[in-house]
Amino acid sequence: MKNILFICSRNQWRSPTAEKIYSKDDRVNVRSAGTSPSARKTVNVKDIEWAELIFVMEHKHKERLKSTFSRQLQYKKIIVLDISDEYRYMDEELVKLLKTSVEEYLK
Repeated sequence: MKNILFICSRNQWRSPTAEKIYSKDDRVNVRSAGTSPSARKTVNVKDIEWAELIFVMEHKHKERLKSTFSRQLQYKKIIVLDISDEYRYMDEELVKLLKTSVEEYLK
């Protein structure tokens, strides 16, 4: 099983939705976090070290991770999903977008 980390800004809608979708998937272990200090759960070193694959919602999240955790990210794969902050938690369209985007990396 792969350890997958989903990242957005405030860990409120996008990354928790992704975590919920994949929480019962036997292929992966999942966590979610945010890059903002005001996030519900702010990403930390342990999250980065735990993750084998990191999905971020926007390019700015990748840049924030790289500036904060450059050493820990040296050998990590970060995938930008390009999902803007316009969805609510478990929004039907967001769920569809996440499944479509993430699935190709889990094969």
